[in-house]
Amino acid sequence: MDSVDIGDLESDLKGLVGDILDEAKRQGATAAEVSVGDDEGLTVLVRQRDIETIEFSQDRGFGITVYVGARKGTATTSDSRPDAVRATVRAALGIARHTEEDDCNGLADPERMARHLPDLDLHHPWSADADALRDLALETEAAALDYDDRIVNSEGAEVSTQRSCRVYGNTHGFVGAVTGTRHGVHCAVLASEDSGMERDHWYSVTRDPADLEDNVGVGREAAKRALARLGTRPIKTGKWPVLFSPRMAAGLIGHLMGAISGAALYRRASYLTDSLGKQVAANAVTLSEHPHLPKALGSAGFDGDGVATGSKAFVQNGCLERYVLGSYSARRLGLETTGNAGGVFNLRLETDTVCPAALMREMGTGLVVTELMGQGVDIVSGHYSRAAAGIWIEDGEPAYPVEKVTIASTLDDMFHGIVAAGDDVDRRGNIHTGSILVQSMTVAS
Repeated sequence: MDSVDIGDLESDLKGLVGDILDEAKRQGATAAEVSVGDDEGLTVLVRQRDIETIEFSQDRGFGITVYVGARKGTATTSDSRPDAVRATVRAALGIARHTEEDDCNGLADPERMARHLPDLDLHHPWSADADALRDLALETEAAALDYDDRIVNSEGAEVSTQRSCRVYGNTHGFVGAVTGTRHGVHCAVLASEDSGMERDHWYSVTRDPADLEDNVGVGREAAKRALARLGTRPIKTGKWPVLFSPRMAAGLIGHLMGAISGAALYRRASYLTDSLGKQVAANAVTLSEHPHLPKALGSAGFDGDGVATGSKAFVQNGCLERYVLGSYSARRLGLETTGNAGGVFNLRLETDTVCPAALMREMGTGLVVTELMGQGVDIVSGHYSRAAAGIWIEDGEPAYPVEKVTIASTLDDMFHGIVAAGDDVDRRGNIHTGSILVQSMTVAS
């Protein structure tokens, strides 16, 4: 699926951005920035060996921000006709003229604009039509349903292909475009036996369809994971080592990045406020971002302010080297932007790694967390308490599945208590990490 010429689309959107910026200046804005998104996607969902839905989506939207001195106003529209653009700019200016002045408002400094955008190889269209995606989805679900007689139901298999084009421009003269594709295969099934029923899933997502996991393998992995959750047993409450599986480990790291993000810091709503230069994790922990990785899901040549991105460490050998800052939050803190308006780009845990089996041997007896539920993380205090499910480990070997347990600690203790990390790195998101072994947490049944 790719119904437009990408070069023409980028050119058209850049032209629209330029026209909107000109209109903002004509109406009296002292500065302006515009973000445009144009998305197209096709998703096929099957369930119980039949088509559930076929969805084609096509969306375009404009976010227009204007500044009148230190006042700021923002308005959005999906209509690119001249009359609609004029009305939207007028609405943004009306908002700006009624807001309080904030000396931290304004565009990023002009010398920080990205001038040389790298080719990140993000655009890989998939020519598959709805019939082809349907066949793949049916085959994926069949691989799961036929894997074992104990697979008794399905929440469905989904295959999708999407293309997005983002253009950002401002009155510094910067206009940049990022066009990329995202393709995915997902399957979720339920397994049942006398002990009860359990659900699990598996998925693959990539920029290039050629890099997707085999769809039959995705279905079988979903079935294996659901079967592995059957036969749960209670555990003894106590202090135990906890091994976070890669996806759960990525979420854990995400909490740390949230705690060092500018918005949390200038509001003093983070347990890591005023922690720059201090030890925030175990010595072995380094967290760095790599925005220019080819084909990666989190790659970008510029951030949401148009500032050039680049590789950097946020945490180096456990020490907090820098915060995660866009231009506004940096000004609020009296610092310089780190080129992270909108978040981090391909964050990677850098440390010595071992295989997951070695991590289990290291922990001896404890819990491998494969699923987390609830929102029991307080970034302000650092308190952490969440419902979990996973696998109980005894003598370094998987013993039996567990569910409906609670794991609790503080983020500070957890990050200082990181013992080791696995080589099972998951790159299906913006945080790349393997399993993470935390020395001790309270685990309650």
